[in-house]
Amino acid sequence: MTIGFIGCGNMAGAIIKGIVKSNCINASDIFAYDKDTAKTEAMSAELGINICSDANEIIEKSDFTVLAVKPNVLSVVLDGINLKTQEKQTVLVSIAAGKTIEFIRNSLSHSNKIIRVMPNINAMAGGACSAYCANNYVTDDEKAFIEKIFGAVGEICEISENYFPLFGVVAGCSPAFAYMFIDEIARAAVKNGMPKDMALKFAAQTVMGSAKLVLESDKQPYQLIDMVCSPGGTTIEGVLALQEKGFENAVHKAVQAAFEKDKKL
Repeated sequence: MTIGFIGCGNMAGAIIKGIVKSNCINASDIFAYDKDTAKTEAMSAELGINICSDANEIIEKSDFTVLAVKPNVLSVVLDGINLKTQEKQTVLVSIAAGKTIEFIRNSLSHSNKIIRVMPNINAMAGGACSAYCANNYVTDDEKAFIEKIFGAVGEICEISENYFPLFGVVAGCSPAFAYMFIDEIARAAVKNGMPKDMALKFAAQTVMGSAKLVLESDKQPYQLIDMVCSPGGTTIEGVLALQEKGFENAVHKAVQAAFEKDKKL
């Protein structure tokens, strides 16, 4: 199987590097095109992938074509490859936020195999949380290939498309919220005399370990919170301060704001 990427930004770059690093397919079976030729040239030099001269060449050479472009230009890209996708039935794989399978189908003059994937930026560290859905033309073997490709940069599962808007917030937007939390913990430590690089390392490792425990434990997060909060101790003081300052409400509002924005994309 061959796979091509139209667009080579941060997300596409992370996915390509994950594929090559995991050896799930050969670098010689990966094709890439970006208007910014410096991106593809650098990636080719580093990883040994193939560079294509335009989007239609990607379609011609790829069994699967990843549309790794911004949502606001997706329709333009689809219009440009419309005739070529009718000629060669590549599987179109879109990672554009907010753009449904129906949107992609309606942007083409013909039916096509379409898969929608929502990865997140943690793919850059091999820790992505991704979800996908597909139209009825996509086979089980083709789904398995997508699971292998995106599994190279983290976890992936199939979900109903109606969950995508919320998934895009919970998995796509919340890394930024988590980064904010880590940075503010570190800044508070700096205020009290700890060097920033040391504080960031401790804060990030603690958040990563906490997430791992939530995933691997049979306990709910608040049960784990209670395990950390000793009577009259330091942790409960911090927890109560977060509640007093509206921590839970701020998180809920952030998720809701991102969800409402997704509806408008």
